[in-house]
Amino acid sequence: MAKRKRRSFTSEFKADTVRLVREGGRTITAVARDLDLTETALRDWVRQAAVDSGQNPSGSLTTAERAELAQLRRDVRRLEMEREILKKATAFFAKESK
Repeated sequence: MAKRKRRSFTSEFKADTVRLVREGGRTITAVARDLDLTETALRDWVRQAAVDSGQNPSGSLTTAERAELAQLRRDVRRLEMEREILKKATAFFAKESK
């Protein structure tokens, strides 16, 4: 089976597709086949939409929470690098002043 090229979709397209599954009375398989999507991707979109609307059990992160978590992780990495640079600079200047 040939590997499919990775595609990206707008949030509007994803929301419309999820709406087709939920309100159209069609299965995920049928909608995925009609729109040339993978079932796995569509199933993930439907699951994430349920989490975002508060229908899934606690412990699942909403899309906004996922974005915030990713931003916080980037900030932590940057701050850790800055701290390491300051440590090295402090050690360098402490040696130089002796």
